[in-house]
Amino acid sequence: MKRNLQLVAVGVLSSSITLGAFYFLQGGTGRVVTLQTAPPQTNNLQLVNQKGTAVIGPDFSEVASQVVNSVVNIQNTSVATARGGMNDIFGDMFRDLPPGFRMFPDGGNEGGGRENTQKSTGSGVILNKEGYIVTNNHVVENAKELEVTLHDNRTYKAKVIGTDPSTDLAVIQIKAPDLVPVVLGNSEETKVGQWVLAVGNPFNLSSTVTAGVVSAKGRSIGILRDKYRVESFIQTDAAVNPGNSGGALVNLSGQLIGINTAIASPTGSYAGYSFAVPTQIVQKVVKDLIEFGAVQRGLLGITIRDVNNNLAREKELDLNEGVYIDSVGKESAGAAAGLKSGDVITGVEGSKVGTTSRLQEIISTKRPGDKVKLEVKRGNQTLNLTATLKTAEGKTELASAEERNAFTKLGITLTDATSGEKLRWKINGGAKITKINSGQFRNQQPTVKESFIITRIDKKEVKTAKEAEKLIKESAGVILIEGIYAGNGQEEYFALSLN
Repeated sequence: MKRNLQLVAVGVLSSSITLGAFYFLQGGTGRVVTLQTAPPQTNNLQLVNQKGTAVIGPDFSEVASQVVNSVVNIQNTSVATARGGMNDIFGDMFRDLPPGFRMFPDGGNEGGGRENTQKSTGSGVILNKEGYIVTNNHVVENAKELEVTLHDNRTYKAKVIGTDPSTDLAVIQIKAPDLVPVVLGNSEETKVGQWVLAVGNPFNLSSTVTAGVVSAKGRSIGILRDKYRVESFIQTDAAVNPGNSGGALVNLSGQLIGINTAIASPTGSYAGYSFAVPTQIVQKVVKDLIEFGAVQRGLLGITIRDVNNNLAREKELDLNEGVYIDSVGKESAGAAAGLKSGDVITGVEGSKVGTTSRLQEIISTKRPGDKVKLEVKRGNQTLNLTATLKTAEGKTELASAEERNAFTKLGITLTDATSGEKLRWKINGGAKITKINSGQFRNQQPTVKESFIITRIDKKEVKTAKEAEKLIKESAGVILIEGIYAGNGQEEYFALSLN
């Protein structure tokens, strides 16, 4: 006979609204984030079955009351561009994402269009009493103005300290007294099946708490589009919805173990699974953004994929998990360490590595110049190699805050002009603007849009994105930029102040 449990009116496990793809959930030098630790705090909730037998369950009230004071509401006032004469600021909402995913529009166009002010909301987590707050990059991108509301309804203007599209993380700052920092936990110690709480502002419902369990770790779901993207999400069944982005995922000690980022859903609302960036990634990104204004990313310089049964048969491998190396870049950290195409990485720093997402997670916590021990399977041999990580430019030295800021404070992302664009517009090369975030560029030249190809800086020809970045970093004062739009060939030139 089926035994039913009845809830005695002494508490509620969780309260949430679930509505019926994967979605994003947006609705100074030397500084180190100060973190706190706390002992576990869990109480019990009594459930009674039909025979009157008491069954003990968790009570999350103490943890919830502790964490809600560390989670904020973020309102982003941004500028979106309507295309084709239609006043539709959400025209790009579903563009260029894998099946089952959604993201908010980036406002890009091909050199024209009508601009509309757009407001969206998300969540953030207070890191320390200096007012640093971690959130998602997609919560604050394209921001013209950011407003943060605390749990006690105090409201402050915020500034962007730094963003990292590769992990979808960002750090902002407010100046406010009596802030309650979150306690940082260790996501490495989190286990599948453990209870967790999600705290955020879904549908603009402030300080909402939901509960669930960790259902998987190290998930790669293909939602990020950055060249150096890192996806190793904690998957949970805690109910989260648009507006939860940037909010806290905490364990039953009230310690932050992840930043809620995306959901799996056919509709855009919660349908069973949510995904959070683990704190082992968050901690490193936050420290880099505060200290340097950009992430100091160490790279192996290899292309990789997961080992599975099909690949094992195709490549005649005698193992069914690990990270298969398709290619090794010349003069990369991997090449210098002795890695070869066809090798399988099975361990890093003494930890077993079975997937690309797990390898990316570990490497993402390192900086250029760090040495990493690798366990590699090559045929019947097991090799132990050591790689010294390098930057994308092939350097092992950290970039100074000043060097980073000379370019990153502009708030633009550049890529090389394509061969088709060079042929069509009869240019020798160029650096195309693919993203315009908050920064000097948007503030000084709001009419210049994404897809603009920079062809000359201070009368010097620019053939690649790397050349453009170098010229900008080396320049002082005002620079003159010349270029052309990739979509219509419209030529334009303008000045930018780097001070």
